[in-house]
Amino acid sequence: MRLPMCARRLAPGNLSDNHGMSRISHSAHADTRAHDPAAAGDHAPRRHMLRWTWRRGKPTTGNAVRLLHGGQDFFPALIAAIDQAAFQVMLETYIYADDEVGRAVSDALIRAAARGVTVRVTVDGFGAGDMPAELAARLRAGGVQLRVFRMLRGFRLARRHLRRLHRKLAVIDRRVAFVGGINIIDDHNHGPFEGANLGPRYDFAVQVGGPLVDGIALSAERLWWRLSLRDMHGTERAAAVADYPLVTDLPPRPEAAGGVRAALLLRDNLRNRRTIEREYLRALGAARHDVILANAYFLPGHKMRRALLACRARGVRVRLLLQGRVEYRLQHYATHALYASLLEAGVEIYEYAESFLHAKVGVVDEAWATVGSSNMDPFSLLLAREANVAVYDAAFAAELRTALEYAIAHRSVRVMPEVHARRSPLHRLANWAAYMLLRLGVVIAGVAGRY
Repeated sequence: MRLPMCARRLAPGNLSDNHGMSRISHSAHADTRAHDPAAAGDHAPRRHMLRWTWRRGKPTTGNAVRLLHGGQDFFPALIAAIDQAAFQVMLETYIYADDEVGRAVSDALIRAAARGVTVRVTVDGFGAGDMPAELAARLRAGGVQLRVFRMLRGFRLARRHLRRLHRKLAVIDRRVAFVGGINIIDDHNHGPFEGANLGPRYDFAVQVGGPLVDGIALSAERLWWRLSLRDMHGTERAAAVADYPLVTDLPPRPEAAGGVRAALLLRDNLRNRRTIEREYLRALGAARHDVILANAYFLPGHKMRRALLACRARGVRVRLLLQGRVEYRLQHYATHALYASLLEAGVEIYEYAESFLHAKVGVVDEAWATVGSSNMDPFSLLLAREANVAVYDAAFAAELRTALEYAIAHRSVRVMPEVHARRSPLHRLANWAAYMLLRLGVVIAGVAGRY
């Protein structure tokens, strides 16, 4: 029986039992404490959340998940993993800049290709539309296979042009994977805002080992397969269709001792149209005492807004860490149109002031956290390809909450309800005009009824 291409390339002998990630696993004691309802003591909210996550059925156990704080953690870890690659590297990114970081990642990819490693890179045709031809040529000349998702040839406001590859992930040897919001660009590369003396871009990613890597790898393999079909014809295309990567073709992977429960949350325009949105809604519905959401572009639909207001009605503390710098005026001012109802309900809103906030993360109570690429806006939740990882672990949630609370306390400015209420009529008109323009984009995309 002929196996699909992904299974033929990935022999079980290439998989290590500990996935090279034992140094970042949470302790077995912490895992037991976080996932044993009986060990939770009198903390009812945690028990409630854990029963909910166990009923889901989708999370896998035995994963090692490490939180990466910005490019200072992410890029050294990514480059080190690429330098250890033995047979395959797959990388997807929305932006691929030709700066110091982009060149360092490119060098690592080319070194891997020179060792005989299969290296595949997919970039978005809009986000990486300004990727220099010289950089692309250098990657290809170095043995890197490069594909572009939906290359733009003259832009028109149409639904297909809004369906971008916005996820940022990498998989190395099906041993280690990276998922988050960090593009291949220097945290200090702020483009036209360079003269503003800004700090590093505020963002997160996760490094993952264990069974969850298989799903991440399979997702990357399937996207590459679909893009490959564009260049095939006749019998070659028929053979490629027969080689569609299936989850049943993956070799079994042992779970890491002391690992955590985690789930891969994908959003696409096929089978996973609302996966990320539903996960957020379930988490908010299970919240009992504390919610923190950090999002670069915050334009939640009516269901998400109702869920946040329902949290406040139950007495749950809700804090939002949002963009304080004006990067894209339309999104920035449209977001302000939603502040009034949230502030009135007691939602605390903080605007990140030190630099540009690019994070898309959240923490609910002690047992749920998510890190990924999906903004809480219609373009991410209803149109783009996105990838988040949800982690059901108290230690991981506590680490992310600590980072967010530090940013709230030391790098942000709180939006006070009484100050926001004193906005001028012209300011309010500008906010609602921006909001309605974005709503028009949603109408054109054909998803207005769901948002």
